[in-house]
Amino acid sequence: MRIKQERGRRGLRCGVALLLLMMLCGLAAPASAEALFRVEPVPTETPTPTGAPDTSLHVEVLRPTAVPATNGKRILIYHTHTWEAFTQTADDPYVETEKWRTRDNSANMVAVGDALTASLTSLGFEVVHDTTAFEPPNLAESYQRSLTMLEERLARGEAYDLYIDLHRDAFASATAVQRTVNIGGVETARFMVLVGKGEGYAEKPDWEANYAIAQSITDSLNGQHEGLCRSIALKTGRYNQHIAPCCVLIECGNNFNTLDEVLSGIPYLAHAILATLVEAAD
Repeated sequence: MRIKQERGRRGLRCGVALLLLMMLCGLAAPASAEALFRVEPVPTETPTPTGAPDTSLHVEVLRPTAVPATNGKRILIYHTHTWEAFTQTADDPYVETEKWRTRDNSANMVAVGDALTASLTSLGFEVVHDTTAFEPPNLAESYQRSLTMLEERLARGEAYDLYIDLHRDAFASATAVQRTVNIGGVETARFMVLVGKGEGYAEKPDWEANYAIAQSITDSLNGQHEGLCRSIALKTGRYNQHIAPCCVLIECGNNFNTLDEVLSGIPYLAHAILATLVEAAD
């Protein structure tokens, strides 16, 4: 029963985030489900004759604004650090593999990836979500294992318009960085996009191309709500971003955020990706 109630609360929060996103994008957001159909009485001076059509009601169907065509664009989502998790709450407990980590896919990065996959799919993208756990048997070699997955997909002829390695950030203190922004009364985790230059590697990423994508996503998120995305992190590592000139690592909140705070921001992230891959190209 608690699980059903919590799913209902999460569905309501996602609905609130979607309505806020529609308002930010200039779309008309219905006040309720009934507002999709507005019934207005039309005054008449004389009663309608028996047998004649009843014209005393006027039904106006309000259709949502069409989203831009994605033209078959494909996105791969995966998680090099699959078991990264968030601060536990009474409603979201999990069994830890270690502090702020769990193999429970309803509480780790797979849950975040599932939510982003659903949002992007609803916008018309073709999304592949690889839920492989790359951390075991040891965390230090997880990037080698996720690279093997990427190389195998390339060898099979798979190609994507965007490769997203979805993570959560980590801090030693809850006060090290602003944890959330408040959007319409909803505490929402902040994002950050990371780009690697691949210093010390023979095969380097096209980091300038990846940085341009990261900048577009960052600008779009902050355009939806100020401070929703932190500044881009440009690092010396490679992060497997050499496999294509369209790779980003996105940090979704940090270890002091709750899962609900992160999920509240996913519709905004999906719209930022839409703006980057589709609207900016029009």
